[in-house]
Amino acid sequence: MRYAFCVGALAGMAPDLDVLIRSSHDPLLFLEYHRQFTHSLFFIPVGALICALAFYPVTRRALSFRETWILAALGYATHGLLDACTTYGTLLLWPFSQERFAWHNVSVIDPLLTLPLIVLIILAAVKRRPRFAMLGLSWAVSYLLVGVLQHHRALSVAEELVVARGHAPSRLEVKPSFANVLVWKSIYEFNGDYHVDAIRVGWETRVYHGGTIEKLDLSRHFPWLSPSTQQARDVARFRWFSDDWLAIDATDPSVIVDARFSQLPQSTEGLWGIGLDQQRGDQEPIAWITNRQTSSADLALFYALLAGKDLDTTPPRQAIESLR
Repeated sequence: MRYAFCVGALAGMAPDLDVLIRSSHDPLLFLEYHRQFTHSLFFIPVGALICALAFYPVTRRALSFRETWILAALGYATHGLLDACTTYGTLLLWPFSQERFAWHNVSVIDPLLTLPLIVLIILAAVKRRPRFAMLGLSWAVSYLLVGVLQHHRALSVAEELVVARGHAPSRLEVKPSFANVLVWKSIYEFNGDYHVDAIRVGWETRVYHGGTIEKLDLSRHFPWLSPSTQQARDVARFRWFSDDWLAIDATDPSVIVDARFSQLPQSTEGLWGIGLDQQRGDQEPIAWITNRQTSSADLALFYALLAGKDLDTTPPRQAIESLR
């Protein structure tokens, strides 16, 4: 039982070893390879084989190589599918498709999902009682299904908000904010801008109005950028990664941000982006920029959103109806 637990757990984490694929000369290399081939459904047998070869010298005392491979495959297979439930994007069908699957029903990090699951799995291994493992599986599936329901509720509110504003967006997405399925980020594209809001879907729903951020227009914002340069190629790579949700940073027009991600769900400040420089050589790459500093004020505001408190710029959902 304990050997099976260790094999499944370690194989389940193995796909994330792709984070080691990076280069000091290519800041975007890790974007291309994280959640790429190691997370593909078609790579599961190969990934499980690599894990089995690594584990078998230890597990041979209790498991055959075939049993080790099967357990590794079961653990490995869960990783890509679980990652696809988040907002980051996972290449489940690589190498046959470059589509990044993101079902937006759970945050990349959510303690309410992972902590009970870890406790139940450990209890199953220590006490050798499979029912704890079944409880863990039931908890994980139930929580993910709650995320699906919450996504549907948040999307419905976002669609009402768009109608109330008289906008006809070309696309609209909602995604869970950090570590919860209660407060969601809504983002939609309309008239060359991205409109961002936070939506809390508890017993009652509330809309926390955010702001707008200008969509990237490469020829207008960077007329000096030649398509033959490495910076232009890097912009294209970042566009693919971000599913073309590219915007100009409000405080620095030389920075292109991924408008999908921000510290606070109603914020237009990008969590990461790329910096362009006209003085760089034709074959020099862009600069990778992150903005992950969280102040005490940010935390206080985030907790207020979770609690559904009134903010100065936070009318309740009934305000949507009044705009119609």
